Amino acid sequence: MNRLLPHLLPFMILAGFGCEDVIEVDLPAAEPRLVVEGLIRVDLEEAFLPVRIRLTESAGFFEPLPATQAEVALIYVERFENGDLVGTFTSSLAEENPGSGVYIPDPNATFDQRIPTFFLEDDVRFTLQIRYRQRQYLAQTWYQPVVPMDYLLQGRATLQTGEETEVIVGFTDPPVEKNYYLFDFGRSLYLTTEDTFYQGQFFQFSYFYEDPITPGTELTVGILGADKAFYDYMRLLIEQSDQQGPFQTPVASARGNVVDVTDIDNDNLYDNTSRPGEFPLGYFAVVQQHQRTLTIN
Repeated sequence: MNRLLPHLLPFMILAGFGCEDVIEVDLPAAEPRLVVEGLIRVDLEEAFLPVRIRLTESAGFFEPLPATQAEVALIYVERFENGDLVGTFTSSLAEENPGSGVYIPDPNATFDQRIPTFFLEDDVRFTLQIRYRQRQYLAQTWYQPVVPMDYLLQGRATLQTGEETEVIVGFTDPPVEKNYYLFDFGRSLYLTTEDTFYQGQFFQFSYFYEDPITPGTELTVGILGADKAFYDYMRLLIEQSDQQGPFQTPVASARGNVVDVTDIDNDNLYDNTSRPGEFPLGYFAVVQQHQRTLTIN
C-alpha cells in the first residue's frame, strides 16, 4: 500500500550509500504460543456452517507462522429459546490435510459433524475446545447476525495522490439494540464501525483503496456481524497491523477470547488471572456475512 512508502524510504537511502558491514540484530526470543484463527462467516442460504479453524504457532519477527496440530479440537453448540436451553450439539474437528493445521468437521466420523445453519434460528452459543501440547484452551462466543448492505457503488472522489479508488457503502442499522460491524474490503483490508451516531438509521460512507485498481477488476465487499468484544479486538488489530492483514500476524498485545484453562478446577483456581503470561493468540467468532460485488471502471 502507498502508506508504506514513508517507512521504507530510510532503508532505501541507507542502501544507496553502499553499506558494507552486515549488522545482525538479536531479537528477543519468546516461547511459541498457540495462534487460533477461528472466524466463521455464516451464509444462511447454505445448509451448514463453513467451519475452518486454523491453528499455528507464533514465530520470530521475520518468520512465517508455522502450522501446528492439536490433540483434540471440537465445537460445542448450545441453543437457547427465551433464555432456556433447548438443545446441544458437539462437532468433532479433524485436520483437513496432514500438516495443514486447518481443522474442519471430521468427515470420517460415524455421523455428520457439520453444524446446520437452521440451528441459528435460536440464540446460539458456541464453545471452541482445543487440547494442544497437553494444555486446555477454550473460547466462547454467541452467533452475531448482521443486516445486508443496501448498495455498493463506485465513487469518483480521491484523496492525496489522485490514484485512490472510492467505493460507497450504504446500509440500514436496526433500531433499538446496539450494533457493531466489521467490513471486509478484500486484499486484507478491514474496517470497524459501531452505530453510536446512526442507530436505527440509514448510514452511508466512503472507503478508499490507496493502491491503483485496474479497470475491470471485481471487488467483493462483505459486512459481518460483531459483538463489542470482537469489534474491540479487530479495531486494535487493524490499528497495530497498519491494515496489512490482521489475521495473518496476530499482535502479541491484542488478547483475543481464547483462554488457557489448564488446571482451572473451580475449587482452588477459578480463572487464569494469576497466570498472566499463559495465554494464546487469536480469536473465535461465529458471525453472519453478506457480500456485494462491484466491477471497477
